[in-house]
Amino acid sequence: MSSTTNPRRGRRGRRSRGGNEEGREPIPRAAWLGLIACTAAAALLQLDGTVITVALPVVARDLKVANSSTSLVLSAYFVPYALLLFPGGKLVDRLGARRVALLGLGIFALGAALGAVVSDLTLLCVTRVVQGIGAGLVSPAALAGAVSGFPPERRGTALGIWGASAGLSNLVGPLLGGVLTVAFGWRAAWWALVPLAFFTAMAIVRNLPAMVHEPPEHGTGRILNATVVAAAGVAALTFAVMIGTFYLAEQYLQKAAGYSALGASAVLVVVALLVGMAAPVAGRLVDSRGERPTTMLGFVGTGVGLAVLAIPGVPLHGLITLIPLVPVGLGLGMLFVPVSRAALNAVPEVMHGRTSAVLSAARLVGAGVGAGLSGIALTSGATDSALHTTMLVGALACALIGIPLTMQFGKGGARAPQGLANPVEAA
Repeated sequence: MSSTTNPRRGRRGRRSRGGNEEGREPIPRAAWLGLIACTAAAALLQLDGTVITVALPVVARDLKVANSSTSLVLSAYFVPYALLLFPGGKLVDRLGARRVALLGLGIFALGAALGAVVSDLTLLCVTRVVQGIGAGLVSPAALAGAVSGFPPERRGTALGIWGASAGLSNLVGPLLGGVLTVAFGWRAAWWALVPLAFFTAMAIVRNLPAMVHEPPEHGTGRILNATVVAAAGVAALTFAVMIGTFYLAEQYLQKAAGYSALGASAVLVVVALLVGMAAPVAGRLVDSRGERPTTMLGFVGTGVGLAVLAIPGVPLHGLITLIPLVPVGLGLGMLFVPVSRAALNAVPEVMHGRTSAVLSAARLVGAGVGAGLSGIALTSGATDSALHTTMLVGALACALIGIPLTMQFGKGGARAPQGLANPVEAA
């Protein structure tokens, strides 16, 4: 089989060669609709964590358990989520993104519905395991499906919208969870996920093709090439810095600065807004300039902001603190798009499911490491000294780990990867 036997891939090839020209072909409407449907699926997974987290104190009171015990509700979700990513990615490559996404959404909705009716913490954790299994299937399917209608040199634009949805979910989630919990009780937070999953599934059925690539006739080669490994490293570092910074800020502002939970969250909402605003800009920049300069710009912005916060005597709360948080938020927002585009463009389309799973797993590992290291940093209390030191460590990580990893990314902007148009030829 040659790449010319597939008219869809042939059209992509012509767009690729003309990718830097003003008169390049527009993206088909079907591709945008598929992107929206898959972005909604990814946003649902992001929304789940924030909606449920807000409701946990009320869960503890209603089920008569200690507040600390409700952390099991989160762990019961994230552990199977992480474990199912790689099997889910393989299924995406074999069965197509639409089928796996629909299966995952069905399992996710079932777990949410069961969680809304149980009256025991252990059973609630079991239902969260079911939801985690569904999420582990949806996650790689959603990312692979989102870019399936876009040629390689235009995927940055799609991924920019994808990244912006994460910021929006982080804003809507706490608000939705708080309103539902206060007005109707904690079970409403679980019930709300059921129709959201249903409508997302309907959007995928209507707008995502049954298969996003042709089934391979032979093997497809290795997934973990140098670019994918570097992208996974950048993804892990991004989430370690982001989650670690958010955790430290939440703890410091409430325990040392005397902020309320709402006040501390308001500061983080500003950072989340900046992350969401930067993602579409990063998408356009990646398509025009390439992954390397965009990623370096992200690490420089994040590192500079953290370095300023690391200076002894710099205020760590108040309006003046928002100034160095601006480059941190914008820098983090610049890091999501180039990672995904670099990794997906470095492998044949038939391997996008597994590659998406690698990126998702790296982000989960990074989030866990960031939260764990931040917790260790606060063992002696949420002091100014501890926070300054941790900010310095984050800045050094951006400079000494992030930028060297970025050097593995290619310099090309709108150039499509060579030799990857046909899965069989790529093998």
